[in-house]
Amino acid sequence: MRRAVLSCAALCTAIPLTLTACSGGGPAASGQAKPTADPATGGTVHVLGKADYSHLDPARGFDGGVNNFYRLVYRTLTTREAAGPHSDGTKIVGDLATDTGRPSNDHKTWTFTLKKELFFQNGAPITSQDVKFGVERAWDPDAGIGSPYAKQVIAAPADYKGPYQSGDLDTIETPNDRTIVFHLKTSYPQFSSVVAQPNFTPFPKGTGAKAAFDTKPIASGPYQVDSYRRGATLELVRNKHWKRSSDPVRAARPDGFVFTFGLDPATMDERLIAGQGKDINAIGAMVQPATIARLRTPQLKPRTLGNVTGCTTYMSLNTTKGPLKDVRVRQAIEYAVNKQTTVDALGGSTLATAATSIQPPSIPGRDATDVYPSKDGTGDPAAARKLLAEAGQSKGFTLTVDARAAATEQAVAVAVQQGLKRVGIKVKINTIDTSTFYEVIGTPSQQHDAALTGWCPDWPGGTTFLPPLFDGRLISAKGNSVLSMLDDKKIQKRIDEIAGMDDETAQNEAYGKLDAEIMKLAPIVPLNYTKTVLVVGSNIAGAHTSISFSGGIDLVGIGLADPKK
Repeated sequence: MRRAVLSCAALCTAIPLTLTACSGGGPAASGQAKPTADPATGGTVHVLGKADYSHLDPARGFDGGVNNFYRLVYRTLTTREAAGPHSDGTKIVGDLATDTGRPSNDHKTWTFTLKKELFFQNGAPITSQDVKFGVERAWDPDAGIGSPYAKQVIAAPADYKGPYQSGDLDTIETPNDRTIVFHLKTSYPQFSSVVAQPNFTPFPKGTGAKAAFDTKPIASGPYQVDSYRRGATLELVRNKHWKRSSDPVRAARPDGFVFTFGLDPATMDERLIAGQGKDINAIGAMVQPATIARLRTPQLKPRTLGNVTGCTTYMSLNTTKGPLKDVRVRQAIEYAVNKQTTVDALGGSTLATAATSIQPPSIPGRDATDVYPSKDGTGDPAAARKLLAEAGQSKGFTLTVDARAAATEQAVAVAVQQGLKRVGIKVKINTIDTSTFYEVIGTPSQQHDAALTGWCPDWPGGTTFLPPLFDGRLISAKGNSVLSMLDDKKIQKRIDEIAGMDDETAQNEAYGKLDAEIMKLAPIVPLNYTKTVLVVGSNIAGAHTSISFSGGIDLVGIGLADPKK
């Protein structure tokens, strides 16, 4: 899933547990720190994980977990402010830049001025030329598989292939070491949010070819990679050339971080609940559904955090493959899937609710119209069989669905499998390693009939939800987010019309209406809107969940209550 952005205050109450939702809170149990209290300086935070990050190279990675990690090591022109007691972590602020940019020429030209005292981990100053080079890497055919927005909005020749193959991009100007100017294809008022994307990270010119940054990144943030064993451990230490005076976003309280990968989810839950040894200084991934009930004890409630993710879990349907070419078949699948069983597979209403539209409730202007209504989200097999008969598929067919190698995702795949079995559609589940899943399904030549995935908006509004998923002009050989391969000219025309609207409220409402129009073509099956529940070690402080990172803990503010423990 990609990043999510929305207001915590409006939605945290959706979590039915008596949890310390959004920012934590509540009285700490005797003998343990309050997880949302300000952390002290020093010590090492341990992060427990199921799978390694997709890429350490910010031009390659693009999902909620790794984007959160990137902020420890890298800086961009702008970024989101840190989540905290008085912030939901969604506001865009200057990072490397002194402000959020100065638009001109009807928002087609944007100018940014870099702060002083910006340095790479080797002590070399960060200049506008370094930022330009880092952004140009987004066009590299191999490296540029991450965030798509730079390529979508910055003007560039059709045959431009990044700095390693094509050299400088003339539409990004650097009149001096502290000034950078971007020329866009069209008016884009949200460009301040675009330059907060991971692939706006600066790098010294000429570095990073052939996936070099996946093993040896060059840090511009408060931490740098000290050691890395792919799939096992990743250790961060302080970047001594990072200047706190230039960076009001990152607290950087710990001396370092240790990430441990490849852990069984149930084992992580047990370790965090037990809280022995170094695990008092640890955080982990969302707890398993079976663990939820155990978190209501007086000892665990104070260090339990919860939030909505702002994301939609869905099943994409490849509209170019076999029976799925027929819209009636895709519509039949919409009716056949039992969404309630996918909610149950994720742990019930504590962790998910059934989806009725592509956009989740967090999106401004969202229209909740359910194009394929059913009783209690359990589907309408009779309507599905009727459509299959009209399409000449009354005997059913076989569908291969790509799914991540994780227990909850596999459970959702089985729920989909059982739902479609009711109408004679046989589902084969193709399991893909979690750390490479998005890269695989984002490569059309490797994708099967369908994929179980999700999407979270990169900033508030429909701009970052519908166009990235359904504008067929964005289909690419690598890093493709249009998993349905939908290439509908009417949808594209409407996307262009909405993008040209000056009024943001009207624009969001128009996207809400477009949601239903897209659903009539049935390119995806929205399954559910997800939530997170996490438990942290008893010595963790500064823990605030952020919908900017799919409901996970914002890493830039976290630390330890007592670094000596």
